[in-house]
Amino acid sequence: RDDLLSSGFWEASAGAVRAPLGRSVEPPARCVCYGLGRFGACPVARYQLAFLLLLLEELRVPPGQCSLFDPAFSPQEAVALRQLGMRLLPENEEGKHDVEGSATVFYMVHCGKALYNNLLWRNWSAEALSKMVIIGNSFRGMEERLLSRVLERDYTYIAKVLKGTEEVALPTHPRYLDTFNDTSVHWFPLQKLQELTPQVWDFLEEPMYQDCEDLDIIRREDGAE
Repeated sequence: RDDLLSSGFWEASAGAVRAPLGRSVEPPARCVCYGLGRFGACPVARYQLAFLLLLLEELRVPPGQCSLFDPAFSPQEAVALRQLGMRLLPENEEGKHDVEGSATVFYMVHCGKALYNNLLWRNWSAEALSKMVIIGNSFRGMEERLLSRVLERDYTYIAKVLKGTEEVALPTHPRYLDTFNDTSVHWFPLQKLQELTPQVWDFLEEPMYQDCEDLDIIRREDGAE
């Protein structure tokens, strides 16, 4: 935490974090964090946890309104998160978390594309998506790196929401190149979502990833290797 503050990285990042709030996105009431990793053993995960704590302060989200899940958490790490006042989700949602009408920020740094796709599917309506802010892998970067046919086939909801997305990248910093690289703040203005065609919203099939070759997702135990 002190490193993020003293290095100037947090100060430079705060503008990106605040960007959605002045653009028709209401302040989030809660936060959901996926894929934080083994912060007890991994310095990258510790910096990401410190960033999360600063994020909650900046957005004035109480720690008790922040829920986390990562199957890698050790019992000691689970205790530490509870001591920080945060909650652990009781089961693996595979990213399928409903905002349930509450403005929510999703903190998902370096998660697999399928996790973002599942989250979008669960909240596939203009009203729900307009209440979401996603801090995670750049959607623009996914579009640039993947063949369009692969993006549309395997990650349908990411592909369909691109025209309704606003995105601001976190700044680059030599000390945190492996920690926050390719990370952006995404939000979905209601006006842009309403401009999408009706056909975009009519497709509601749950993602299955049967043809996906590079599947990287937090799976339920019965589906994990």
